[in-house]
Parts: sequence; structure tokens; C-alpha cells
Amino acid sequence: MSEIPHLTLNNGVTMPPLGYGVFQTPPEETATAVETALRTGYRHIDTAAAYNNERGVGEGVRRSGLDREEIFLETKVWVSDYGYDETLHAYEKSAAKLGVDVIDLLILHQPMPQHFERTREAYRALERLLADGRVRAIGVSNFMPHHLDALMESAAVAPAVNQVELHPYFTQPAVQSADAARDILTQAWSPIGGITFYPGYGDDRVSVLDDSTVQGLAARLGKTAAQVMLRWHLQQGRSAIPKSTNPGRIAENFDVFDFELDDAGLASLDALDTGHRGGPDPDGPDPSARNFEIPEA
Repeated sequence: MSEIPHLTLNNGVTMPPLGYGVFQTPPEETATAVETALRTGYRHIDTAAAYNNERGVGEGVRRSGLDREEIFLETKVWVSDYGYDETLHAYEKSAAKLGVDVIDLLILHQPMPQHFERTREAYRALERLLADGRVRAIGVSNFMPHHLDALMESAAVAPAVNQVELHPYFTQPAVQSADAARDILTQAWSPIGGITFYPGYGDDRVSVLDDSTVQGLAARLGKTAAQVMLRWHLQQGRSAIPKSTNPGRIAENFDVFDFELDDAGLASLDALDTGHRGGPDPDGPDPSARNFEIPEA
């Protein structure tokens, strides 16, 4: 396998730009899916405490036979574990479930503006874990520019990564600009517009995979729509986290390092932005109201 290109985070840590995501992957299927992804060539796995499949990720890593140092593991702290001591314990739970001593990237899952002091304390705990060498990089997820501004009023370390919904129908230019201003890497969840598969996404309910512009680029390049969108992310300097449990799709999504989009192609995808968010609004309902607790290891 040829060497995978890497991105350098703002603290000097390097990370494969293309990660394998396990959101909504059932715990009993996760180990096999992760093992398949790693055997395909992925070296970056993204999970979360709230996905309830960190154990499966750890098992898949062990089954792969790869050295731990070859794999970049990313996970997220859920809001029920926000707070300084609570987040330190959240790290212990995740590390134990993953079966590792060091987590490569640990991020806060939501800004939770309704209780932002708890968010600040959670991030302070991430800074402590970073200083102690228990994590290699820290970050956030679903943070809008005003959340980043509020966080940095008290934070000593800028997040290395901000993982947000981002695909051609929702490009979040303000978030990307705010991230770039602080040398924060923008990481895309739903990078091929999976959120647009579901009824209720916009009035016309068109999946971005079926968009005529995307399909036209794919036909001209001899690639799939998913590959074109992933290449769009990579060429614009973002990290992308596609997900699938289908071995063929897992391989397809990884096969994006042998072609390029020209400037016109990139611009045509940028122009598809509708400004319509498909996932939860980070300023919407209080995520802690879900009363969802993360089990102990």
C-alpha cells in the first residue's frame, strides 16, 4: 500500500486526512467493520462515547494486527460527562473501552451553549490531558464561530480540530473561515451528504449523491459521486470522515488518492451550497436534556 498523505495539526501532530467513521454502526458489527477498514488502508478511526461502540473499535484495531502506533484514534466526550473532573473520568472510560493508554484526538461532542461553563470546564480537562500526554491532540465538534470565540475567552490551547456537518449542500463557509483564523482543522462529518438521504432534508429532498453536478463530474473522471466529494474535501485541506459497513463502499471511499479535481470542478461543488443544515442545530435543544449517560468501562 502506498503511503497515505497526512495533515499536520496546529500542535505538530500529524493525522491521516481520511478517517473511517462508525456513527450508528451497531456495537456487534463495529469490530468487523473497523478491521475491514484498516485492512483496506484506513489508518484513522473516528468514534464517540455516545456511539456506544468504542469497545468494538478497540477490538477491530487488535484484530487488524497493526501496531497501535500506525493507527490514529479519535473519540468524543458526550455532554453528560462535561465538567473538569467528569471529563477526566470520561477519558478513562473511553481509553479503557478502546483498550489504549493514549488517545490520539479527544474532542467535545457538542458546544452545549445552554450550560457553557460546563463546556469550558470540560475543555480545561482536555488541556490537562494534553499536558499530561494522555491525549496527543484535543478539539471540538459542532462548534460555530461564536462558540469558538466564547471558548477561547478562557482556553489556553486552541482546538486542533473542529468536526462539523459539511458536504456540498452545506459548506459552512463562516465556520471554515473561523477555524482557519485560529489554525483549526475543519473536519467533515457527513462528508458525502449522507444526511441528505433522509426525508425532510430540504423541500426537494434530493440526495447530494444524486445531484447532476456531482454525477457529471464523476462521469467525466471515471469515479463515483462519493469519491468526487471526498476528493473535494481533501483538495481543500479538510479532513473527512465517511462511514459505511459495506466492504465494497469502504474500499470505494478510500480510493481517492489517484486523481484530482480541477479548479472549475472544485468551484462547481462549492456552488451547490444551500445553507440548509441537515443535522441538529448546535444552538438548538439542550443536548443534556436527552438524559443520556455514558456507561462505565
